[in-house]
Amino acid sequence: MTYATQPSRTDTPPGGGGADLPLRRSREIQGDIIAGAKKDHVQLLLLKFEDKDLARTWLRRLRPRIATTRQVAAFNAEFSKARKQSGGDDPKALNAVWRVVSFTYPGLRLLAGCDPFPSIPPGSTQEAFKQGPAARAAMLGDIGECAPEHWLFGNGTGQPVHAVLTVAADRPQDLRVALTEEREEAVRHKVVIVFEQDGATLEGSRRGKEHFGFKDGISEPAVQGFDEPDPNRPEHKKGSPGTRIIPTGEIVVGYERTAGRPNDLPDWAKNGSFQVLRRLAQDVPGWWAQIAARLKELTAQGKVPPEATTEWLAARLVGRWRSGTPVAKCPHADSPSDAEAWSDNDISYRDDLEGEITPLFSHLRKTTPRDGLLLKSGDKEPVSEKNVLDGRRIMRRGIPYGQPFDPAGSAGNGPDAPRGLVFVCYQADLVRQFEFIQKDWIEAPNFPERKTPPGKDPLVATATDVSFKGTKVHFEQFVRTEGAVYAFSPSLTTIEKLADGKLDGGGGADGDRILEAPFTLLPGDGPIGPAKARLVMRQDGNLVVLDERDEVRWESGTTGSGGARATFQEDGDLVIFGAGDRPVWKSRTTGNPRAKLIALMDGNVVIRAADGTVVWQTNTAH
Repeated sequence: MTYATQPSRTDTPPGGGGADLPLRRSREIQGDIIAGAKKDHVQLLLLKFEDKDLARTWLRRLRPRIATTRQVAAFNAEFSKARKQSGGDDPKALNAVWRVVSFTYPGLRLLAGCDPFPSIPPGSTQEAFKQGPAARAAMLGDIGECAPEHWLFGNGTGQPVHAVLTVAADRPQDLRVALTEEREEAVRHKVVIVFEQDGATLEGSRRGKEHFGFKDGISEPAVQGFDEPDPNRPEHKKGSPGTRIIPTGEIVVGYERTAGRPNDLPDWAKNGSFQVLRRLAQDVPGWWAQIAARLKELTAQGKVPPEATTEWLAARLVGRWRSGTPVAKCPHADSPSDAEAWSDNDISYRDDLEGEITPLFSHLRKTTPRDGLLLKSGDKEPVSEKNVLDGRRIMRRGIPYGQPFDPAGSAGNGPDAPRGLVFVCYQADLVRQFEFIQKDWIEAPNFPERKTPPGKDPLVATATDVSFKGTKVHFEQFVRTEGAVYAFSPSLTTIEKLADGKLDGGGGADGDRILEAPFTLLPGDGPIGPAKARLVMRQDGNLVVLDERDEVRWESGTTGSGGARATFQEDGDLVIFGAGDRPVWKSRTTGNPRAKLIALMDGNVVIRAADGTVVWQTNTAH
């Protein structure tokens, strides 16, 4: 059976999802974002538009071939059911070809004939999207050999990238047919293919693993409204212990976010998601040789058990053994014979807060700290997953490229042959999610903060010293960035508007920003509002209003309040809570239900009662 990519006409919920899982029926959200277009063969076409009118025609013709969440969810559910019935083998009769499309800032602007974000607050995800990863490379650790001047695409100096078209298929012959069609369509409409990036699941015993040999794609979050909750642990996905269900708005724009944080994007962005694409080259023999060398040093110092192997040390860097078994549960050896171990995501670090078993610098803890993140060694309680860490999650859709390293193989298997990971992720906020993880966690030597810094992530970060069993261990960099793109995967309705040369809907950062209760700003949140009145909750607990020059025009004076959050309550009161959930500042406007907090374009921030009366303001108009 082959699945077409035309929208389904039936109203029957796919995959067993009922009324409580409405996103499974979505014909608006593109298929790869929350459903996952998981295919063995993938090709990404990076495109440049030569003629905007022809580009719009190309998009209009592409629209019926784009996969929706509904289609992909239905296929995945049927595929999983057939696999269980066959005892774990992939069903040969079920095949599909999926296409998804995303657009860079220049691509959106060209298609729409206007600026997609007319007013861009400094520090916002809109600013990151407009600038692109090349302009932000140094901040993200893309320096030296990883600097943009060495990239194959997206470096800001070569051909611009306007769109990314991803074509994914179960069978290579189906992918070839689909690519032939897309290449012909591109030529017909003067759409230039700037770069083609292939990807494919590794074969045999390497299936489901990346080139270093570790099981990949286990720790992805579940999404509210799409994944069924476990009746006994409703914050987790049914049938997948340890997989937390996060608010939809962390992945898809326009839905509820963690702790009720507001959204500051235009209406046209709803049901879309920001896509990050990175080509990450992996030096496999170099990485494993380094592990062996460091093990020899640690063995001589008596820092590892006598039976420790390179596999043992490599697992500490990753946080899992090669099979996917968590080090937290099996610290002494891998358990590849355990049928469930490879997919085990039910991991807790509460009994290992200082990283004695799974080091603080391990890739798993650096990117997904779970319930074991003490930001500082003196903290008494780990950071809340529900109220803080869920807002840092991303949805990864990576796939390997290149042939596996094999000294006895052909030239394509040699040490210098191109191989690595096509890293793709989706999120609603580039700054708070992907960039924060990359900059503040992966590349930060003292995250989490300790007297002796734990070190950067030695798996994917730049060269670093890590603290291991009381000694300093140096690791060079063996994963290199060779290209990067920021794009936006819009809804099907917005794609239709772009094909008509429109991008209306307003809202977001191009006018007064109206915020309705209840909503919460957590430390690091913001900026929310137009350029002259940007509301920011700083990490030090101070709520501030910044102007277009990034100068503080108003502040709450709550610096050092500890664990602060600012909440606009349903009674109309704006309250800042400090440590122990104790109020440390109030606007004293309680008794005004249905009040709105408005960041005005003139620089003032006000609370306006239901009758329009201003009951509080910052007096920062200028």
